[in-house]
Amino acid sequence: MRSLILTLLLLLAPGLGRATELKLASWNIAWLTTRDALLPHDRSPRAQADLARLADYARRLDADVIALQEVDGPEGAALILDPRRYVFVFPEEDDLQRAGFAIRRGLHVIRNPDLAALDLNPEARRSLRRGTDVTVESDSGRLRLLSLHLKSGCSSGRLDRPEPECEQLARQGEILAKWIAARRREGVAFALLGDFNRSFDARTERLWHELSTAAPLLRVTEGVSNPCWAGPRGGRAFIDHILLGGPARDWMVPNSLRVMVYGEQGSGWRERLSDHCPLSIRLRLP
Repeated sequence: MRSLILTLLLLLAPGLGRATELKLASWNIAWLTTRDALLPHDRSPRAQADLARLADYARRLDADVIALQEVDGPEGAALILDPRRYVFVFPEEDDLQRAGFAIRRGLHVIRNPDLAALDLNPEARRSLRRGTDVTVESDSGRLRLLSLHLKSGCSSGRLDRPEPECEQLARQGEILAKWIAARRREGVAFALLGDFNRSFDARTERLWHELSTAAPLLRVTEGVSNPCWAGPRGGRAFIDHILLGGPARDWMVPNSLRVMVYGEQGSGWRERLSDHCPLSIRLRLP
């Protein structure tokens, strides 16, 4: 088994000794896999034309770091992201849906141990997903990053209602809060990116309260509606989030939040592309 602490020394990039601007993104690409035979019965394999469309959106996104969800490891990521441009980091598990990273070659990245505790049922056929934990370094600073995909089925309403989905999401929230508290004690800049499967807009939202109590956090989507697949009534609440903590709360470039919506319209395209759109911000590291 690979070492839990794996240093990925990528090609050296110019300018990392000065203030470094990074574009961070999060993108749930919905069952992106090379193992089509393992897809659920109600899920059709993607056509090559649709993979080409997604690859075009990935090129237009042009992010330095992409937190990926529902991607079947490096082989799945390479279906739409150029491995000559990105290095892929995924947790040490064999699930069809994984949360990982695509990191632009030229950045120095340290791999930290997976946040394996997020997978509450590791022996289950459809287990939950681990978090992938990396540190991106420049000569003048570090940024700790966690890519995650939490339990679905409890996106709003009371988190403490007696339903298995909400109970599992609440347990994952406790695990995340401990991870956040550890970063606060270390005094490092950090960010959590991914599909939280939970809206944080409610005034009494328990999961958001628990996470933001563990450390002060900047929720980059606060006060903004999600235009992804928006209907005639407008946008909806975000369940994909980017949370910044520690010094990183001051690194976000003002007004840099972007959601890349798909040009294709209609319910059929949601399955052919993804029901989630890429969410991105820019950070200026000191």
